[in-house]
Amino acid sequence: MKPNETHFHRRPWHLARHMVSGVFALLPLAVGTLGLGMAIYHWVEGLPWPDSFLNAAMLLGGMGPVDPLRTTAGKWLAGLYALFAGVVFLVLAGVMLAPVIHHVLQRFHMESQADGGAGGVPPAQG
Repeated sequence: MKPNETHFHRRPWHLARHMVSGVFALLPLAVGTLGLGMAIYHWVEGLPWPDSFLNAAMLLGGMGPVDPLRTTAGKWLAGLYALFAGVVFLVLAGVMLAPVIHHVLQRFHMESQADGGAGGVPPAQG
């Protein structure tokens, strides 16, 4: 094994395992957020549970609500839930993509070390 090789080269499923472990770590956050949205749609707007699930899941996935909102309180709570769900969506995506981004940056670092270690930046003159 070359000294510049990392553990990603030796274990091909290492990257996938990191992605899956990140998903499982944040699974309670996703399920809790979905449950909160379902409760808002069911108790405030009076939607049945399947429709509440559909609306909450669509907002959590970044698509938007399906059913129109009828009450002012429902509109306020759904708007706040949409903002919260957007942040949760970004956190989930970031945790899933972090191992991939780390791997790509590590590859670029290895290539720059093989080219002389300056990272592609020319040395300063005088």
